[in-house]
Amino acid sequence: MSPSVDLSAEFATAQQRVRMLQQQPQAFPHPVDPMEPVECVETHISWVLLAGDFAYKFKKPLQLDFLDFSTRALRHAACEEELRINRRTAPGLYLGVVGLVSDAAKDASATLRVVPWQGAPSGAEPAVWMRRFDQESLFATALDAHRVSPAQIDQLARHVAQFHATAAVAAGATTWGTAAAVQAPVGDCLAALLPSVAGALPGQGPLLAQVTSWCQHEGQALAPTFEARRAAGRVRECHGDLHLANIALIDGEAQLFDALEFSPALRWIDCVADIAFVVMDLAAHGRADLAWRLLNRWLEHTGDYAGLVVLRYYGCYRALVRARVAALRMDPTGGGSGSGHAAQTVEGYLELAAGFAGQRPARWPTACPATLWLAHGFSGAGKSTHALALACQRGMVRVRADVERKRLFGLAPDAASDGIPGGIYAAEATLRTHQRLAQVAREVLAAGYSVIVDATLLDRDARALFLELAAAAQVPCHVLSFEAPLPVLRERVRQRALAGGGASEADVAVLDAQWARAHPLQPHEEAITLHVDTTAPVDWDRLLPH
Repeated sequence: MSPSVDLSAEFATAQQRVRMLQQQPQAFPHPVDPMEPVECVETHISWVLLAGDFAYKFKKPLQLDFLDFSTRALRHAACEEELRINRRTAPGLYLGVVGLVSDAAKDASATLRVVPWQGAPSGAEPAVWMRRFDQESLFATALDAHRVSPAQIDQLARHVAQFHATAAVAAGATTWGTAAAVQAPVGDCLAALLPSVAGALPGQGPLLAQVTSWCQHEGQALAPTFEARRAAGRVRECHGDLHLANIALIDGEAQLFDALEFSPALRWIDCVADIAFVVMDLAAHGRADLAWRLLNRWLEHTGDYAGLVVLRYYGCYRALVRARVAALRMDPTGGGSGSGHAAQTVEGYLELAAGFAGQRPARWPTACPATLWLAHGFSGAGKSTHALALACQRGMVRVRADVERKRLFGLAPDAASDGIPGGIYAAEATLRTHQRLAQVAREVLAAGYSVIVDATLLDRDARALFLELAAAAQVPCHVLSFEAPLPVLRERVRQRALAGGGASEADVAVLDAQWARAHPLQPHEEAITLHVDTTAPVDWDRLLPH
């Protein structure tokens, strides 16, 4: 992006001052090794100086169709907004706003000083002051180096869910999250991609046309859903740009940074649109298994299974966004340095967008046709572990009785239920849990996804509830019976209780009661059952060939 003509002189002056600051390590209010150069990382709209243990982000004097940084006052306002929205998720990284002061504004040899914004002279140039972290800590970098663990994905899901739970809800007087507000950026993105694809990637034109048609049809079909989710408080002040390069692993835990400060319209969005970005990006990096794990864990924390109906639309849009960004680096003729890589990137994201739209097998696998799976078995049988592994491998949604049971009582998945009158495992609580599981299963199936119901389902009436649901929804139903000898089950339950912190609170007494009251599978149930021995490694490719 180039600065507007009217701001070219101010842009040149600001750029020169940034270059000068790189050569004056003494200008910073903290030690900077003079033997270590002050590095400048340039984005489309900012210069970021890396000096010692800190980073300084200067807004470029620009006036574009989606932002206005044309005056110091506007740039200062943007810095303060960036500080506010990013302190919600990374308070330890965002330290404050500072000012760059020059002793002689037009003198190339002027001495520069970085000072606190409070008390800075009127001509100071604002910048966001941040704690610096190793670029190897970026989630995207760590993922490509195979340094991201399932536990870190789980922590990221919990962090994002907690952030969404506390984010401000869009007020009724605003237009954020309306059908028109949702559809507009999708249309803008498709329109921007059209000339790039036509010029440098004409072979991708038919695919882009297919995706465009799908987005238009799906956007119109989902219009009432967008409005309903807005009315339900699902449109919030989110991150807005939640891809893997805007997540850092600090002290082993994920932190979100660089939220989208310059466009409220792109930040006040459905929470599903936010999580869809990182889900899409994980799939783009070839880790659809981790994408499904993240999604499943986020759903467990939020309970927003109804949001799955809009996931494909938002996933498609997020892939188009990344394609548009890559297209900015692409030579319209298909030549030029780096243009070939950019063109491949555009093609990859277009294919992924088509995958979310259901037009390509792609890197976003989903189990088809939509099927209801029942993960059946005693406590300690390994249902949750193996059902999640299957869901991540094949592209399914797991809904867990231990989690939904606690949600009914207002408890977080890992919260203890001590003090709940009558306990959460009473017969009435179990009935309510099964009804909740059935409700969620209906929502997941209606959204077009396969679902694994993770519950003991030892009672024939409980199993009948889900068999009837499958018949009503006209989807196949299968039972996965997870099995192990009673002594093994008891030892697993004991060890789980000792470890603590999990969603399940079933102890040996609960297990023994289950064993005494369980109803064996009936012949019509056995006909759709796969028995899974969890005392040996479970190989889903062998047990359930594609």
